[in-house]
Amino acid sequence: MKHRLVLSVLLLVWTTGFFFTGCAKKQDGPPPRRIAGIVFQEDQFFRLVLFGMRDAAQREGVELLEANSAGKPDKEIQLVNTYAAQGVDGIVISPLSARASIRALERAHAKGIPVVTYNTTVESTIPAAYIESDQLDLGASTGRAARAIIERRFGGKAAVALLAFQSQAPEVSTQRVSGFKRELALLPGVQIVAEQDAWLAEQAVKKAGDILTAHPEVNVIWAANEGGTVGAVMAVKNSGRAGKVLVFGTDTGEQLAEFLLSDDDILQAITGQRPFEIGSRAVETVVKVLRGERVESRVALPGMLLTRERPDEVRVFKQRLAEMNN
Repeated sequence: MKHRLVLSVLLLVWTTGFFFTGCAKKQDGPPPRRIAGIVFQEDQFFRLVLFGMRDAAQREGVELLEANSAGKPDKEIQLVNTYAAQGVDGIVISPLSARASIRALERAHAKGIPVVTYNTTVESTIPAAYIESDQLDLGASTGRAARAIIERRFGGKAAVALLAFQSQAPEVSTQRVSGFKRELALLPGVQIVAEQDAWLAEQAVKKAGDILTAHPEVNVIWAANEGGTVGAVMAVKNSGRAGKVLVFGTDTGEQLAEFLLSDDDILQAITGQRPFEIGSRAVETVVKVLRGERVESRVALPGMLLTRERPDEVRVFKQRLAEMNN
């Protein structure tokens, strides 16, 4: 009798466990789609891009797999190949090169994995969509602000130094530099006396410092990205020429906002992209592709100009950054 009772209890436990396990499986449903989100640098811009990606992934109910190619083409290829081999549902990426990045993305595309590019893209029909800011206009926007201040403070004459990132992302750097130069070309009294590559802050401090030593006539420095702008500001501060050498930049960030609000009169204006919106839109777009919905092949989001002359707008920007970081 005792054996029968034990067997009955075991049978009840086994069947009940099976029942609840079966129910759990039905409630779980299919696993969420997996989207690979690849950046190529660790800075404020790409951190905000990732925040936007995470926000969209949560809203869309997909799993975001985050990766950073660290500006290395070989690592980018490895990441794309790995994600393709794992069978991710989609790839969102800012490619390092318009041409060299194509082959790995072709392999992913051949496996039926949709690709959405943002910030930078490739010279191919592989991407289902490209989410960007108008890079030429980003540089031109800062150029217009610089031109107005050069006219007002220096009588339309200036010796200008440029810090770009040609060896890192040549297509984007070229467009930004071209936009900035186009605006300054409207002032006959402006001369560009130095042009260097320096996109990380530690690089830019040294490069800008060397330029200021070699060209003491320089009174304007423009940097094409966040790191270059940070380094340029620090170099001017280290040289003791605050207020005499004015810095302008393209890209935004918390530290740059602080520089605009500082009373040292070094950083004058920056034009930034909308990285949170770019990351969010990129993930939303690849999800739409997976659902079979129609998407725009190219979306250009407007930039934003922040200047020392409008500190209230800078404070609002800082507040929004703080909210996103929380």
